[in-house]
Amino acid sequence: MKKIQMVDLKSQYDKIKDLVNTSIQDVLDTNTYINGPQVHQFQKSLEEYLGVKHVIPCANGTDALQIAMMGLDLKPGDEVITADFTFAATVEVIALLQLTPVLVDVDIYNMNISIEGIKRAITPKTKAIVPVHLFGRAANMEAIMAVAKEYNLYVIEDNAQAIGANCKFLDGTKKKAGTIGHVGSTSFFPSKNLGCYGDGGAIFTDDDALAHKLRGIVNHGMYERYHHDVVGVNSRLDSIQAAVLNAKLPLLDEYSKARQDAARKYSIAFEGHKNIIAPNICAICDCHVFHQYTLRIIDADRNGLMQHLLDKGIPCAIYYPIPLHSQKAYLDSRYKEEDFPVTNQLVKEVLSLPMHTELDEEQIKFITDSVLEFLK
Repeated sequence: MKKIQMVDLKSQYDKIKDLVNTSIQDVLDTNTYINGPQVHQFQKSLEEYLGVKHVIPCANGTDALQIAMMGLDLKPGDEVITADFTFAATVEVIALLQLTPVLVDVDIYNMNISIEGIKRAITPKTKAIVPVHLFGRAANMEAIMAVAKEYNLYVIEDNAQAIGANCKFLDGTKKKAGTIGHVGSTSFFPSKNLGCYGDGGAIFTDDDALAHKLRGIVNHGMYERYHHDVVGVNSRLDSIQAAVLNAKLPLLDEYSKARQDAARKYSIAFEGHKNIIAPNICAICDCHVFHQYTLRIIDADRNGLMQHLLDKGIPCAIYYPIPLHSQKAYLDSRYKEEDFPVTNQLVKEVLSLPMHTELDEEQIKFITDSVLEFLK
């Protein structure tokens, strides 16, 4: 059996090696390392794939979130609501801009931000909501947009983990995650579902005026060289990373299907087990693209299971072991432990198994057998 990887980028690269190498060589041959043709091609291709008017490439996913907030003219002290159970980058940029992070609990079933939690957290100072499409599953954007409309709030989607996922609305229509709020952001970190070979990110919006402002912010506030019209940053997607993404974007739906197929095999193996709550996978699974495949281990030794898997050469991880409200950088007297019952439960239960496009039947069987061996 091939060695099991948490993310097998080498095997993925081997399948598209010629395409990637040719795309990168084009950048090297033309010496267009910044804002070259590969960047513009990727921008247009991603706009078409997502069905969004404007994609603004940038240097990384954290910058994408920060620049999105800068473009909305949020002011120091404005409150921004986001999920307690996620990676720190989401709250980090709120704090960096001297906005006030307001952390709320998540839903026990999908691990995304709680709609009722959002409603309870709204005050006269609230200006925005940042839903995170966690682990690749689309958040309940229809409900979030309804709350935002009622209270006149911006919605900034953190889509770093769910590019390609669909959000389905009650009328049957679908839109891609990241394209529904006022502005969305994503990351192209190598391990993401659409990853480059370094850092990269992008911002999405249908708002023409906002897109214009964002394009200036990513480039030192310039629309014309040496004319600085807005306060900006230096955050551009370089052409070599765009070349990699141009090679991989046409394969994104294929990659998503491979992840969904692997997730389905995992969940079938774990079905009905008294100690395992596996992700739900519908017959036509397009709302979840499985950036992570995350189990909840209940009434059993989660940490012991993790060590058992590691001892057998199976990589696994806890995303995330410490809630944001308990992190030293974000401690706040406003937060009470009783406000986060679900997050505090999840950090004790979650365990993510290997998930990538190259998982094969033999590997999945070995992984699931090893989990079940421990949880007899």
